Amino acid sequence: MSSSPTLTPCQRRVLDFLQDTIVRTGVPPTRAEVATALGFRSANAAQEHLQALARKGVIELGQGSARGIRIPGHCPGHFPADEPMGAVWTLPLVGRVAAGLPILAQEHLEGSYPVAAGLFAQRPDYLLRVQGTSMLGAGILDGDLLAIHACPEAQTGQIVVARIGEEVTVKRLVRTDRMIELHPENPQYPVLTVTAEQPFAIEGIVVGLIRPAVRK
Repeated sequence: MSSSPTLTPCQRRVLDFLQDTIVRTGVPPTRAEVATALGFRSANAAQEHLQALARKGVIELGQGSARGIRIPGHCPGHFPADEPMGAVWTLPLVGRVAAGLPILAQEHLEGSYPVAAGLFAQRPDYLLRVQGTSMLGAGILDGDLLAIHACPEAQTGQIVVARIGEEVTVKRLVRTDRMIELHPENPQYPVLTVTAEQPFAIEGIVVGLIRPAVRK
C-alpha cells in the first residue's frame, strides 16, 4: 500500500491477528475465530471491526464466505464465494515431481480431480500428492493431496512448495535476516538451508488438504 492509514488500537489488534493467522495456517480466520481470539461479544462485533478496516482499505471482504478476508499485498487469489452455488473446480493432480521439470509438466500429471468450490478459503491451482512423512507434525501424511495456490511469494511460517536447484520440496518457510530455511515437521528430517549461491523459488503456498479414501 502506498500509505498507512491511521488505525485505532483495537483495529491494529484485529489486523495483527489476521496477519498472524494467515501466516500460521495459510488461510484467514472466520469472524467467529476473530471474536473468540480477541474477546469480542459476538461474530457480528468482529464483523464491525473488519468492515472498519475494509473502509480504510487495509483489508478486502468477500461476500458470503466465512473466511472471505484478503489483505492486499498477500499473494493474490479469489474467494470461493465468487463461484456459483454448487460449482466444482477440476484441478490438475500432480504426482511425483522429477528434478528439473516444471511442476505442471505433463510427465507429472496423474489426471484431474474434482473439488467443491467452497472447500478451501482460497482457490487452489493444482493438487500435489505428498511423498514421504517430512510434514507429519503438520498433519500432512504420505499420499495426502495438498491444495496449492501458485504464488512466487510467501510469509514466514507458511507451508510452501519450494524449488531448490532442480529439486521440489514441501516445507515450512522460515526467513531470517541472513538466510532462508525450509523446516520439516518431523524431527527425522533435516532443516534445509538455502544459500545465496543456490537457485531458489517459491512455487506456491498450501491452502488446504484432501485425504483420499484410497491412497497410492
